[in-house]
Amino acid sequence: MEKRVAVVTGGVGGLGRAICQALHKQERTVVAVDLPQSDQALDDFRQSLGQAKAEFRSLDVSDLDDCKRVFADIEASFGPVEILVNAAGITRDASLRKMRPEDWRAVMAVDLDALFHTCQQVIDGMMSRGFGRIINISSVNGQTGQFGQTNYAAAKAGVHGFTMALAREGAAKGVTVNSISPGYIDTAMTRAIRPDIREQIIAGIPVGRIGRPEDIARTVAFLSADDADFITGSNIPVNGGHFISF
Repeated sequence: MEKRVAVVTGGVGGLGRAICQALHKQERTVVAVDLPQSDQALDDFRQSLGQAKAEFRSLDVSDLDDCKRVFADIEASFGPVEILVNAAGITRDASLRKMRPEDWRAVMAVDLDALFHTCQQVIDGMMSRGFGRIINISSVNGQTGQFGQTNYAAAKAGVHGFTMALAREGAAKGVTVNSISPGYIDTAMTRAIRPDIREQIIAGIPVGRIGRPEDIARTVAFLSADDADFITGSNIPVNGGHFISF
């Protein structure tokens, strides 16, 4: 049987890279899509997957036309996309009274609009073939809110609303759609947090540590498995107990 093709947005970053590694171990044909990268960054990415050639395509997920072009190229080159992981994300933090409109729009474009742009390229084919796995990366701050993140929290809450609705559309056709809400994970995004605030955050995590990208990647691998066909429309919190709810 041919390998299933998996596309990971934001695939070269810390979280995306760990997800690519986990899917590669499942013997998927993994295509990372991300903004243009330096030769050194791509070399590091390829080495991290432990193979001579890791597939990469340059993509701006906030651009619908770019998504149409790149996904068409991926399908022509590797076959139909059967697994899609939306892991691309940005922050532009500021209190609402100081937030610039362009920072609101940038976060919405990358963290929420991109789901429409990417999922629309694959959902019809997944449904017609009777198989698909879509995993959208949300955030604990989409569940709890966070000071200075009205844009990010709104977008990440919207990620799960989008997930639930699309799950209903795909359920009878073998397509599952789920979201994962990471807590604070050791990536470039959280390393940019002021050290004293970062320490306060870690002190508030019951398991006593910040999350690792691999914690999220394992969850993606679980949800994308061929036999994970009875879980859809769900949000899986992976936050070390930082936020616990029914």
